[in-house]
Amino acid sequence: MSRPTRPSRFWETLAVVIVKPLSRLLVKRDWRNGDRMPRTGGVIIAANHLSWADPILLTHFLYNNGRWPVILAKSALFKVPLLGKAVRGLLAIPVDRDSSEAARSLRVSAERLDDGCAILFYPEGTCTRDPGLWPMVGKTGVARLALESGARVIPVAHWGAQELLPYGEKKPRLFPRKTFHVTVGPPVDLSKYAGKSPHADVLREATADIMAAITAQLAELRGERAPETPYDPAGR
Repeated sequence: MSRPTRPSRFWETLAVVIVKPLSRLLVKRDWRNGDRMPRTGGVIIAANHLSWADPILLTHFLYNNGRWPVILAKSALFKVPLLGKAVRGLLAIPVDRDSSEAARSLRVSAERLDDGCAILFYPEGTCTRDPGLWPMVGKTGVARLALESGARVIPVAHWGAQELLPYGEKKPRLFPRKTFHVTVGPPVDLSKYAGKSPHADVLREATADIMAAITAQLAELRGERAPETPYDPAGR
């Protein structure tokens, strides 16, 4: 029996009537290269992370460009009354980064990719701590998922969500109205890793390639030159 690649009509309609008007209200749009987003098939969407607001804004962009993004959400959210039912209905994948269950989220993600889903992945694992808000060194989960599943990795960069809701703040800065800039890059070329065992060095190199692709798209959006070496919170 095939598994759904989109929520039920009820949950999808509920999300759309909330997210789209909210997104339009909060920000102006500068959307670029949406035609690069594959409309069908399992795909990993790898994005930078700037704000708690960017998942909502990215969801609007991806939905309008033909994909329902399956997100990885903290397992604690699934235990909250009503909210837990909603995140399940929206096909979110639970993840607990501080336990062995983190590996389970990758297995479930691989199954969803086989079904043809689009998985929205934040390789940094959290909002960037880079002083210039450039992408940090990524965690290797996205590379492992890509190499083991063979799914395409589509780099997506965005800018502006941090002006609406800076990381760590709970109250949005509504005025003046901000602009959400987003662009899609071509699939990351991971062909040089084909057939290689996904040991630590390979995963780190593939992760660096994915993060470099995201960073290149962000540099184009910002019209600035990115740092040559990404910020590493573990080695700062």
